[in-house]
Amino acid sequence: MANPSFPHLRSFRLAVLALSLLASSTVWAQKAQQQAASAPFPPANGGHVIAEIQVIPRPAGTADDRYKHVDAAIAVIQSSGLRYEVHGLGTVVEGPPEKIWPLLQAVHQATLDAGAERTLSIIKVSSGSQPGGPRVDDLVRKFRQ
Repeated sequence: MANPSFPHLRSFRLAVLALSLLASSTVWAQKAQQQAASAPFPPANGGHVIAEIQVIPRPAGTADDRYKHVDAAIAVIQSSGLRYEVHGLGTVVEGPPEKIWPLLQAVHQATLDAGAERTLSIIKVSSGSQPGGPRVDDLVRKFRQ
């Protein structure tokens, strides 16, 4: 028996695949970065944060640019100056918490500013209580060749 069809999963799959594309535009990145700079976040204790964000805008893009909204989110991360890796199911970024927290907000907002009707962001954050904190390289070094 064939599996039932779930049309809403098509948009989800497109958004997930779109995260692996690199953005070519920085218009939304600059606007979101300005918004992030004025975000009211408490001062950090000098730690280090690893965050992974997956944005799922609806729609993922436009007829002319299938991944326009996702690309805008990735452009914000690219312009942040922080270390990042784009993966198939999200983008990992690391740095000081006072830069990471506003960046996550700016990434989410960039999809809406790019024209998405709505967006869902799935965020995972890891930090330590001691200065230095976790690093992506420390966590995955033995698995990379």
